[in-house]
Amino acid sequence: MDKFTSPGWAYWIGGVTIVSLIGLALFLRATARQTVFRDRNGQVIATTGHVWDGDLQEFNNPLPRWWMGLFVLTLVFAVAYLVLYPGLAFFPGVLHFTSARMYRQESKAYEARIAPIYAKYNAMPVAELAKDPAAMATGQRLFLTYCAQCHGSDAGGSRGFPKLTSRNPKNWLYGDASATLTQTITDGREGMMPPMAAAIGEANVPAVANYVRSLAGLSHDAALAAKGEPLFATVCAACHGSGGDGNQMLGAPDLASKTRQWLFGSSLAAIESAIEHGHSGHMPAQRSHLEPEKIHVLAAYIYGLGHGERAADTQ
Repeated sequence: MDKFTSPGWAYWIGGVTIVSLIGLALFLRATARQTVFRDRNGQVIATTGHVWDGDLQEFNNPLPRWWMGLFVLTLVFAVAYLVLYPGLAFFPGVLHFTSARMYRQESKAYEARIAPIYAKYNAMPVAELAKDPAAMATGQRLFLTYCAQCHGSDAGGSRGFPKLTSRNPKNWLYGDASATLTQTITDGREGMMPPMAAAIGEANVPAVANYVRSLAGLSHDAALAAKGEPLFATVCAACHGSGGDGNQMLGAPDLASKTRQWLFGSSLAAIESAIEHGHSGHMPAQRSHLEPEKIHVLAAYIYGLGHGERAADTQ
């Protein structure tokens, strides 16, 4: 592939461009000198002599002067553009313009303009900022840009991605405290449910799955659930707690909540698959994409979603 990035291609394309412009200039000069064609006797030739379909003739009508003037202006504009801007590949142009430099300049100007706004927001606690309509409008735009791809535009979540609108603190894998949200956005999270079939015995997977469903009040086989209860207490309670109420320090979900979102489904087959094969989740860190001030506003927006304090006019 290196042959396609050779500097020779720049000179080739630039050379073709220059030759084309010179050719256009010579063509315009030649056609501008002679407006009509005449024969050897000085008589105007009405047609060019080209005939199609027996009677379709090409008349000798030169371009109007104003039209010719437009061609000349186009040529002058092209030359001026190639002198000022990097249109020839090998020549950077007198202005040394680059889109990358313009982007940096515009970004710097924009950051300078919004810096006072974010400084104001950053001085406010997350819980207080979550009640500010203007800040939440900004937070919503940040959320739609950086978070909606996984959590949905309405923060309702999807398979493998938690919803962020639950107002029950126990339904949040790591908690919904403002400091926790800020840490999650900044540093990300690595969640893992290890495969447990080897620990409980593959034949006992349906029993434990039925017991898990019983914790959440879902339909289940009572006999199998009773068999799975001691296995759960022995193997699963270390993370999920003896009553299945979870452990936010570990990111272990509350299995006894009747309002929680089951990230990978609550059917018997889905729970059996989770026990047998496990699951892993990745929340990417945003510190490389967002400044701390923007993370602060984003955390406030998510905090407002979970605490029911988002302003109505940010919808």
